[in-house]
Amino acid sequence: MITLAKSAGFCFGVDRAVNLVFDILKKGQKVASLGPIIHNDQLVLKLQNEGARIINTPQEAKKDEIVVIRSHGVPLSIYTEFAKENISFADATCPYVSKIHKIVKEQSINGKTVIIAGDDTHPEVCGIQGHCIGKSYVVANAEELESLYHKLSDEEKNNSILVAQTTFNTIYWNECALIAKKLYTNIKLFDTICSATSIRQSEAASLAAMNDIMFVIGGKHSSNTKKLSQVCSQYCKTVLIETKDELFDIDLFAYDKIGITAGASTPAYIIEEVLKTMSEILRNEENELDFATLLEQSLESEKIYNGKRVKGYVTNVAANEVHVDIGAKQAGIIPADELSDNPTLKVEDIVKKGDELDLVVVKVNDQEGIVTLSKKRCDALAGFENLKKAYEEDAVIDGVITDVVRGGVLVFACNTKLFVPASQASDKRVEDLTTLLKQNVKLKVIEINEKRNRAKGSVRAVLATARKEKQAKFWDEVEVGKTFTGEVKSLTPYGAFVDLGGVDGMIHVTELSWSKIKHPSEVLKEGEVVEVYIKDVDKEKKRISLGYKKSEENPWVIFSSKYNVDDVVDAKVVSFTTYGAFAEIIPGVDGLIHISQIANKRVDKIADVLKVGQDVQAKIIEIDANKKRVSLSMRALLSEEEQKRDRENIDEAVEAGIIEEPTAE
Repeated sequence: MITLAKSAGFCFGVDRAVNLVFDILKKGQKVASLGPIIHNDQLVLKLQNEGARIINTPQEAKKDEIVVIRSHGVPLSIYTEFAKENISFADATCPYVSKIHKIVKEQSINGKTVIIAGDDTHPEVCGIQGHCIGKSYVVANAEELESLYHKLSDEEKNNSILVAQTTFNTIYWNECALIAKKLYTNIKLFDTICSATSIRQSEAASLAAMNDIMFVIGGKHSSNTKKLSQVCSQYCKTVLIETKDELFDIDLFAYDKIGITAGASTPAYIIEEVLKTMSEILRNEENELDFATLLEQSLESEKIYNGKRVKGYVTNVAANEVHVDIGAKQAGIIPADELSDNPTLKVEDIVKKGDELDLVVVKVNDQEGIVTLSKKRCDALAGFENLKKAYEEDAVIDGVITDVVRGGVLVFACNTKLFVPASQASDKRVEDLTTLLKQNVKLKVIEINEKRNRAKGSVRAVLATARKEKQAKFWDEVEVGKTFTGEVKSLTPYGAFVDLGGVDGMIHVTELSWSKIKHPSEVLKEGEVVEVYIKDVDKEKKRISLGYKKSEENPWVIFSSKYNVDDVVDAKVVSFTTYGAFAEIIPGVDGLIHISQIANKRVDKIADVLKVGQDVQAKIIEIDANKKRVSLSMRALLSEEEQKRDRENIDEAVEAGIIEEPTAE
């Protein structure tokens, strides 16, 4: 049995370069390629017979020729020479190679030392080095990378990047990456191996593991062909051939299972010749292979078109895109913004290397050999089915608010997005919908439009149900004295309303502070979380009276615990009456200094002796806890002789009928 690899033959970069040369020749123009257009002697000879000649330097070009830059790319200096010599050229540099040129140029301009994993004699590597502005080095394997470490300066070691030749062996690259992370501080790795190369090598390895012998068709000086041979030889006997003629030296009858692959620079007609010749040699009609059938089988999965649903295997994960194998010649790429509609997730949170994904084709670029794919669009289709099911079952689903749009918000749920009108985004009025962004919510699907694959949801419906459940539970369990934590919803002149979790209660203004206040805003503010207790509850009328001030904060409790009769206190005069002055002992407790207790002489006018705001010392002479009254005396702090004289003066005034006998009150 003979099996041909799906990825055998031209990669898109080589195919693009070869077609470019043929197109120029068809137009009757003369062509000169800067070096062999590809590493395949048979095709190069065919192109030469068509009129395309090979030159080694720009100066060799004739004035009427168009110089083609092959897919391997060239150093930056070549472009300078083209401009200087006014030479017409067509650039067939592979886009993957151009990407490496851009990386090394930008990084080296920023002072990075560039290390290239590849073959230092290969034209692609020479071209990459030619785009480095600063120092650059080439290593062929992990051993050379480790050896290089000991030759570099500390600055070079700590400020370097590692890129790979597009056709570099993926196994060697993984070994290099391990050494780089182990030895080189702060090194930045760029896995620039062409995805088509990775796919080709991976497929070749799988095919080799299932067969008795592998034939690798391609130029023996072709880098990617030699690497294919190396990969296959780890699993079974492997033979590298350039043409069908080499088959006659091999005993094909000794093998039951034969696998065939081909390098990226091997033309389809050479593969066809090898297959036909192999079939003829075996002379077995059951095993005779017709190339068209084999090629059709290998390319069946490559019939890619926009909107097609495909399966892909993740081969590489980068910060801005994911590479996938979709079983086609083209390289499959999922841009980061086509992975998921959930903005909270990073690329590495969504996929990892080796994952199998359901995808939809967004765009096919045959010129560059790239298929742009979308995971989120495929997920959205499956997600819409889940939304339909949730709608039918009236189920609650989880989501996250991702966007604010006209009239509402978009919620990411079931791997797709649905619209939630502003009126349904919360159970209370929301003036600024952007305050809801990135919030995790629970919602119900309230409307489905199957024709447009659109759904409408409601967060409010879930909150309303939850609120009713909370209310029912609250009224079952509420009792006087129970403590709750709630949020202040609103303030009025007569009190504050507090949300206790679905049920509102009111703190009367007199319950907010032990001291007299004019408005609740002096104590609380809207949105503040407070601890309250149930003072009274009317379950029939659904009314709750709340307490806020605490008994231990009662000024009279504090006063009683600290002061006794005969204690001397520091007080502040706060007001006058006709019979004395009130002085604040502690906030909330004032004591009366009777006019007779202010001084040791007759006081006709209190304002002549005291002033409001004045700090005074006084002695507590009486405490009436029931009536919450305290009597103070400044006079009591005078000397005994002064007190005796004052007492005699008072007695004389009383006997003469000038004043009445003074009392504590």
